[in-house]
Order: sequence, then C-alpha cells, then structure tokens
Amino acid sequence: MAEGLNDPAARAHAWRRYRRLMKWMAGFALLVVLGALAALELLFGPLNWVTVLAAIGGFGGTALLTAALMGLVFLSSGTGHDEDVDRRQ
Repeated sequence: MAEGLNDPAARAHAWRRYRRLMKWMAGFALLVVLGALAALELLFGPLNWVTVLAAIGGFGGTALLTAALMGLVFLSSGTGHDEDVDRRQ
C-alpha cells in the first residue's frame, strides 16, 4: 500500500497545495519588493537601476526562498514523509 508521497493521488494533492502556496507567496513577495522600493525611494530619492535590482533580488529572493523551504517542510510533514524515517524495514 502506497503511503505519503508514494501514493500518486496524495502526491498530486500535496504538490497542488505547494504550487498554490508559492503563487500566493510570489504575490506577497511582489508587494514586499514594491513596498521596499517605495520606502527606499522615499528615504534616498531616485534609485539607480543597480539598487532596484539588488532590492528585487534581496527582498524578493529572501521572501520566495523562505516560502519555498518552509513549504517543502510542510509538504514533507503533512504527507507522512517525516515519519518514514522512523519506519525500519
């Protein structure tokens, strides 16, 4: 009997949830980047294109990487993959 991510239906459901989470987080990261760019421009005046790219990479990349890694943790835990470590055969 297939369990966790070994079950095709459970795997498909888990990855759909993960992709949905990442879409939401991409939208959130976009808001974070736009807010950060607005704050930087308010504080420092017109921004150089290098500064804009650095802000996009720094703020957006951090938000997306954090979401991706935490999403994988929840995916692993929610499908029983974490418990597979304790099952000795």
